[in-house]
Amino acid sequence: MLPKDIYILAIESSCDDTACAILKNNKVLSNVVAGQKIHEQYGGVVPELASRAHQQNIVPVLEVALKNANVSKDQLTAIAFTQGPGLMGSLLVGTSFAKSLSMALQVPLIAVNHMHAHILAHFIDEEGFDKPEFPFLALTISGGHTQIVKVNSFFDMKIIGETTDDAVGEAFDKTAKILGLPYPGGPLIDKYAKLGNPNAFKFTKPKVPELNFSFSGLKTQILYFIQKNVAANENFIAENIEDICASIQHIIIEILMEKLKMAVAKTGITQIAIGGGVSANSGIRETLKNAENMYQWKTFIPKFEYTTDNAAMIGIVGYHKYLHNKFENTTVTSKARIEF
Repeated sequence: MLPKDIYILAIESSCDDTACAILKNNKVLSNVVAGQKIHEQYGGVVPELASRAHQQNIVPVLEVALKNANVSKDQLTAIAFTQGPGLMGSLLVGTSFAKSLSMALQVPLIAVNHMHAHILAHFIDEEGFDKPEFPFLALTISGGHTQIVKVNSFFDMKIIGETTDDAVGEAFDKTAKILGLPYPGGPLIDKYAKLGNPNAFKFTKPKVPELNFSFSGLKTQILYFIQKNVAANENFIAENIEDICASIQHIIIEILMEKLKMAVAKTGITQIAIGGGVSANSGIRETLKNAENMYQWKTFIPKFEYTTDNAAMIGIVGYHKYLHNKFENTTVTSKARIEF
């Protein structure tokens, strides 16, 4: 028999954010994230430094999460953690901590696929945010992944399209680096794009079969475009940064929308949900919202704090796995790559 109230402690440590959340059933009581500034000077995440920072952050982050939720460790019903995919050193910190806490408190341990969590974040009980109905299509866009997923139920998902090389978030960040913008550059491209002309410069879309994506060719195209124009005018980037960013963002959104329209035509499913860090991009959010009227879709955009890596999304998967007794024992291991 299930307890009346299920308290899930969720731990997320797949990359460079140490996060803990407390959920009471499907409602978030606290969601705490500690970022790692140290990577900015290197222009990207350094795995060894990330794992060390997780070790320093995880206990304080847990303490703040419990305090903010006004919940004691003894009230916890289960521990959910990110098993993968992600950086192995970072994952090991969260996994080891979750296993130890599970044994100490004698509560069930729940392993969560990070990518499933981005999709199921839509099922967090949040006022003003609707939940999609099964089946729906999920566009998961992040620094490491670009996927279109057919979601039949909480535990039945199938990838029907994905990137063959770079992820969309990687394309944004590497493009920002070409422009001389600091890491992470994706949000800065979005910021400048709001002020620029999306049709100022033309880039061609890659020809990729079916529902798959490719961004490496576009990245190279942008590199050559910048090199050519800077050779002619050394101030080209500074003088045109807003139009450059707007044009780059425009072509990336066009690529995503073209594949989404193909997926809808192929499946007949018109409920579209986005997730992952890049779904915080204002241009993508606005375009998807406009698609509701243009294509008669029903679109679902998560609350901003549930788009980037966070523990609340791990917790909601943990809650539904708890309801179905999907538990692990302490032999469970972290996986840098994990079967979807």
